[in-house]
Amino acid sequence: MYKKIKTALASFGMSGLVFHGPSLKVNSDFEVVQVLERTKSISKKLFPGANIVRNFNEILENSEIELVIINTPDSYHFEMAKQALNAGKNVVVEKPITLKSSDAEYLVSLAKENGVLLTVYQNRRWDNDFLTVQKVLDQGNLGRLVEFESHFDRYRTFITPNTWKEKSDKNEGVLFNLGSHMVDQVYVLFGKPISVAANLKIVRTNGNVPDYYDIRLEYKRFSAILKCSYLVKNPGPRYSIHGEFGSFLKWGIDPQEEMLKAGNLPESDDWGKDERELWGEIVYEKDGLNFNGNIETIPGNYSAFYVNVFDAIRNKAELVVKPEESVEVLKILEACVESNRDKKTIFLK
Repeated sequence: MYKKIKTALASFGMSGLVFHGPSLKVNSDFEVVQVLERTKSISKKLFPGANIVRNFNEILENSEIELVIINTPDSYHFEMAKQALNAGKNVVVEKPITLKSSDAEYLVSLAKENGVLLTVYQNRRWDNDFLTVQKVLDQGNLGRLVEFESHFDRYRTFITPNTWKEKSDKNEGVLFNLGSHMVDQVYVLFGKPISVAANLKIVRTNGNVPDYYDIRLEYKRFSAILKCSYLVKNPGPRYSIHGEFGSFLKWGIDPQEEMLKAGNLPESDDWGKDERELWGEIVYEKDGLNFNGNIETIPGNYSAFYVNVFDAIRNKAELVVKPEESVEVLKILEACVESNRDKKTIFLK
């Protein structure tokens, strides 16, 4: 029998307002019935029928809640997810799943022990450019892969005041923020690398946390390079992929985040689409033929994450974002921290 999944949001900051909230709003399979806001009542605009609570225990003690979304600052993920799993709730955790891989492994075991779902909000698996990259690689026209390079650059000279993301902590900063997404994408494409070498920096004046990284992941016959900087005024290609037969280049960032920040709901016909000038460029020589053209960008769709969550809870479908994968991603991020600290390449077990 069809039944909506009664859902609670554990916070309503930027991620609740911009990412989780809009996807849940347009999905009739979910009903947001509680939102934790310590002092404000911002969520009333998006979810006028939901109760605003001031204490997390009110969510844990509500027997009708089936799904709890832990979208709080990173340092709270482990304890809050553990409490929710022990209360018998299905749980979605913002990336990174936790700050330590040992804690993440504990959560995976706890979810299995309690017979509930645990997954991680890796929405950038549904970026339009990443979906297109998957298609290009699956088609195989580039031949044997030689080098994969991904950038997520921004230009932010300022330090945002009063935000936990700008406070000093060895596991915070851009590596565990955007790096969680970029490493996850590479893990989806290629699996676990052989080794990791990383360089982390603070490039903005008066910065307190790393806002730059250069990560080199080595595989058997190719390299995957991941780069991010907050001081790139004129960015180059988002993806540069080179193979034995040719290359694929893609400029531009998926538009969904900016569309959501502007207050749009993910329900228009042109949602997640690229302008034609941002379509990727592909050049290859194969079987005596030369090809030079564009690949139309596949539309992005962050809402697909919650479509899968519903299917996994109600129909026991396979999770797209498996928590075990997020554990492995976290281990790669930890290797990046170790590599930067010790100035050496880390070989993964």
